[in-house]
Amino acid sequence: MPTYSYRCQACRKEFSAQMTIAEHDKKQVKCPKCESRKVRQQPSLFGVKTSKKS
Repeated sequence: MPTYSYRCQACRKEFSAQMTIAEHDKKQVKCPKCESRKVRQQPSLFGVKTSKKS
C-alpha cells in the first residue's frame, strides 16, 4: 500500500498517510494535528525491492 506525504498549510505539520490509490483519488486528507483540510501533497522518494538479483 503506498504511503503519501503531506504538509498542512494551516499549521505547517508534515505527515504521512497510507492508503490505496483508489482511496487517494477519492479521499480528502485532513491534518492529524489541527484537522484542517488545507493540505498539500509533498514529493517523496521511494524504493523498489525485487526478488530477482541483477
